[in-house]
Amino acid sequence: MIKENLLSVEQCIIEAAKKRQAAMSKKVKLIAVTKNHTVAEMREAIDAGADTIGENRVQEAWEKYGQLDRQVAWHLIGHLQTNKVKHAVKIFDFIESVDSIKLAETINKEAAKLNKIQNILIQVNLVKELSKTGIYIEDLNALLQDVDNLSSLKLQGLMFIAPNLDNLEQVRPMFKKMYTLFEKVKHLHFHNADIRYLSMGMTHDYKIAVEEGANIVRVGTAIFGPRQY
Repeated sequence: MIKENLLSVEQCIIEAAKKRQAAMSKKVKLIAVTKNHTVAEMREAIDAGADTIGENRVQEAWEKYGQLDRQVAWHLIGHLQTNKVKHAVKIFDFIESVDSIKLAETINKEAAKLNKIQNILIQVNLVKELSKTGIYIEDLNALLQDVDNLSSLKLQGLMFIAPNLDNLEQVRPMFKKMYTLFEKVKHLHFHNADIRYLSMGMTHDYKIAVEEGANIVRVGTAIFGPRQY
């Protein structure tokens, strides 16, 4: 079923992208979120065409990393604690959940030790949900400029997790606002940053996220089925 589910999600993304404004790129990257799913399931998804996987926890990713035996890009999409940075930098091609200068500096330090340029996104807490991490909009510009000065980081965009609401149309204005913010950030002056990605949308709301401008979506349940805890 994983192959069929993956193809179905990819088709839904194509259909949703057709509803974008004319100025928006139609290209969208799908991250197959593998939290609480087995290495065998990960291999099945990759063999069916998934080229990017997302993990929420460094420890779980570390355990799977040595077993997977597949070439694939790794994205960290969950909150990263500073004491897990050393391992995260060794595994992940992208860290999407940077939300403080302290965390950015720690990532920069560990990446430098590996002679690596670590790709990152800044996580934005748009509606100031206390249950979610992320930088508030009023603090974003300062963080963007500080991160841009860290030589072992490559800032490539923004990430957003919308509230899990029953009425999905209530999240549409949030995705619209994030796209407007993304476009604004793209036109700021940076020395090293290359702002190209807006990561937003998960299984329950990724279609709306794509319609409103996301070019990375993070989908797990719709591909792998319910997680086994």
